[in-house]
Amino acid sequence: MSQTSPWWHAATAYQIYPRSFCDSDGDGIGDIPGIISRLDHLADLGVGFVWLSPVYRSPMADNGYDIADYRDIAPEFGTLSDMDRLIAEARARGIGIVMDLVVNHSSDEHAWFRQARQSRDDPYRDFYVWRDPAPDGGAPNDLQSNFGGPAWSYDEVAGQYYLHLFDRKQPDLNWQNPKLRHAIYDMMNWWLDRGVAGFRMDVIDLIGKDPDAGITADGPDLHPFLREMHDATLKGRDVVTVGEAWSATPEGALKYSGRDAGELSMVFQFAHIVQGWDELHGKWKPRPFDLVALKKVLAEWQLALAEDGWNSLFWSNHDLPRAVSKYGDDGRFRVVSAKMLATALHMMKGTPYIYQGEEIGMTNMPFTDISQFRDIETLNFHRIQTAAGVTPGDFLAGANSNSRDNARTPMQWDATRHAGFTTGAPWIEVNPNHATINVAADRADPDGIIAHYRNLSRLRRELAVMREGDFTPYLEDHPKVMAYARRHAEARISVLANFTGEEVAVDIPEGLAIAGRAISANYPGRAALSGRVDLRPFEAVAILET
Repeated sequence: MSQTSPWWHAATAYQIYPRSFCDSDGDGIGDIPGIISRLDHLADLGVGFVWLSPVYRSPMADNGYDIADYRDIAPEFGTLSDMDRLIAEARARGIGIVMDLVVNHSSDEHAWFRQARQSRDDPYRDFYVWRDPAPDGGAPNDLQSNFGGPAWSYDEVAGQYYLHLFDRKQPDLNWQNPKLRHAIYDMMNWWLDRGVAGFRMDVIDLIGKDPDAGITADGPDLHPFLREMHDATLKGRDVVTVGEAWSATPEGALKYSGRDAGELSMVFQFAHIVQGWDELHGKWKPRPFDLVALKKVLAEWQLALAEDGWNSLFWSNHDLPRAVSKYGDDGRFRVVSAKMLATALHMMKGTPYIYQGEEIGMTNMPFTDISQFRDIETLNFHRIQTAAGVTPGDFLAGANSNSRDNARTPMQWDATRHAGFTTGAPWIEVNPNHATINVAADRADPDGIIAHYRNLSRLRRELAVMREGDFTPYLEDHPKVMAYARRHAEARISVLANFTGEEVAVDIPEGLAIAGRAISANYPGRAALSGRVDLRPFEAVAILET
């Protein structure tokens, strides 16, 4: 690795959803001591940093993404002392802890909001976005919440409407107020001084909003705010930042992560996710899987950030379905397709993110009734869409594909009751397939999915071509196969991945043809790509030229 490359270019990231990772005290809710007890698992995987979903004090209307105190820990997760111990124990294993920074909104139980409600003259009033009722007494405008329904709620005490782009218990913070911004920067510095390795910034593209103009994402003040944030908190610190930006485009990505932007290390963009959603019903009515469309989006981002900026690479997170169920095969070819997805993603340029359970090929949960869901978004849209005429069965089918709860069922550590996640009653059901799909079983297989991910993490640390090499897509219109090459200096890697459960014959393009050694493969025996190649079901291979 060159001396000028930041440390996170060589790192593999891992996301932990604390509520569902490991419960140390038997209350059915994962916690920080539970995470500490599993750090050796992450170290063995070769993880460089952990993105930790929120553990701050919260009433948990949205599982911690509604924060009541940014400088305290939710009791169900532990204490500040536990958090300090997690940071230290992880650092001792070469792992940084990246906090989830949720500053587009707070909880309505935050002290700032409780104060803001009391008077129009209160100093905290302008920490939030308030508007008088419309002439008819209704909402100021027709902005809609991302969780369904109006984005404005009337507060009887305040005598005004407040904005919430998510749940009504998540009032939006007013970033136009410099006092609010600097209170956030002080909080960020407080955590950085405690030793966190950076921040993942929740829906950060919304902070520049102009609700009166109907502008929510990518508003005119977004990038000035991010530059100010950088100068006040991140500048001069060796930390990593990633912004969740559903509105990000390849053309605009360098505003966030360009070397001279002075903003963030990288963004999470979701073009490869939403291309699989229905235009009208969104994720609740997914389109049939289209590999050509998926490849087009991924290649577009690889090429857009080829010389500057940086990509984040992911199949899944706490808001998305399980990767092997979405893009692979969660039945007969579960193991081989999980490895294929890992190779296809991790061999690209950028920082790869493993979502908890992805390293053992965890699958979507087979929900059979709406009562099994816990996610506020799913429950809200079930109410809205069934009232609008969508049948309960059709909604359930969409939720089984794309509900956020698919990613939130407990981590499957072993085959015991509740998958070794808890000795109590879990807050959400454990997937019944934990009897066969679990960490202990996969670790017992020297050729398991964990071993595959461990190898990919090692290769990223060792090979400059994997970290810094350019990206050239091939077979772009092939409906079943992904293919690309990476080149750096004299080194070259060719990657070929079959996204189907069928054998596929492929004519290898000249630029992809290679002979060498397979550095990542889910079938044995392939050391060259040339002529016509017969790919086995869900086969993926990356060959390094020797």
